[in-house]
Amino acid sequence: MAKRTLQEQQTTLGLYLRDPEHNAPPAEMPLARVEVYRDLVLRNLSTLLSGTFPVLIKIIGDDQWRSLMRIFLRDHRARTPKFGEIAHEFVEFLAAEPDALKEGTWPRFMVELAHYEWVEMVLQQSDAEPLPSGSAERLLQQSLLISPLAWPLAYAWPVHLVGPDFQPQTAPAQPTLLLVRRAADWRVKFSELSPLAWRLLQRIAELPELNGGEQLDGLAQEAGATGSPDFIENGAQLLRQMHTEGVLSVA
Repeated sequence: MAKRTLQEQQTTLGLYLRDPEHNAPPAEMPLARVEVYRDLVLRNLSTLLSGTFPVLIKIIGDDQWRSLMRIFLRDHRARTPKFGEIAHEFVEFLAAEPDALKEGTWPRFMVELAHYEWVEMVLQQSDAEPLPSGSAERLLQQSLLISPLAWPLAYAWPVHLVGPDFQPQTAPAQPTLLLVRRAADWRVKFSELSPLAWRLLQRIAELPELNGGEQLDGLAQEAGATGSPDFIENGAQLLRQMHTEGVLSVA
């Protein structure tokens, strides 16, 4: 039998490290040594991601987490060489590969919980700068910008409440609307949004050419409150509060 090339040996090793249940180790390597590599690769991947998803790990347990890491290692092909971006690819993998997760019983909220935990890591490490505050008196007269450090999010599951002691089996009728933002002290803060507040932030992102007053008028029309002074005043107060918190600013 012809001696295999180095590339062939490396390919065989890679296949084994990814999926040792269905691939044989290289015949040229002692089994004990290749098993050390196998365990080391899985352990390093688990360590790399575990800090981003502590709540998920507490819910599914260490054994299920290792199984999930094995599935990810086996079925995913990374598009980035940067360790810091692997968590994003893991979240995308969970959302895009439901067939891979048929092995085992996983919480139905797992994909959204993983995304929620990943957002905290992203904002904590983001290089984005806060928006200049601008003048609060101009919020109604000028167009508005949302800070890159403030993310309005919508989930089917109440991911901010999920934990070892609360694991809902069915999603509530109403979506969970959240604002995740990094404050001036670099702490990541989470708060619930009313449907109108969430829609206001969505409108600002979708219609950046409108000033604050026009945004509130459009929101009032959507809510069936056209011409209501109280609605506009409450909306203006909400804009001032978000401005104070650094969520938005005048353009």
